[in-house]
Amino acid sequence: MAKFSKKSKGDSPAISTASLPDIIFMLLFFFMVSTTMKEVEYKVTIKLPEASEAKKIENKSLVSYIYVGPPNKSWTAQYGTKPVIQLNDQIAKLENIQQWVEEERGQRDEVDVPKMTYSLKIDEEVDMGIVTDLKQELRFAQALKINYSSKRITQK
Repeated sequence: MAKFSKKSKGDSPAISTASLPDIIFMLLFFFMVSTTMKEVEYKVTIKLPEASEAKKIENKSLVSYIYVGPPNKSWTAQYGTKPVIQLNDQIAKLENIQQWVEEERGQRDEVDVPKMTYSLKIDEEVDMGIVTDLKQELRFAQALKINYSSKRITQK
């Protein structure tokens, strides 16, 4: 009779790590594409008023934001405590708004210019005088599509 010998238990082969760099670069690429960076450094303090009938903006890429409020603590030495206007990352005066509107329009395609919206993020403690002056300057610049930003009232 023939004898059958048992195979000795050998080590299992090592796991191949050849595809590991591909997986790492794929994850890195995914996070680079899906992550958005903070676009604007807030130089003003804004506490938005509450609204019950707020609607979300559909196409946020066509929205330019104007911030109005008292300067942050780090900027009060330079700008004081009265409310100021922030356009993108710069504190601006009312006289600069028409030029800023033209610059914003120049950055967009001509087809998208009529669809542009100017969203006003205004602190709830700001007097309406500066808001009225701001709206008047936007009107002179033919920026007639204006949106007021607010936070939605939470139902209790």
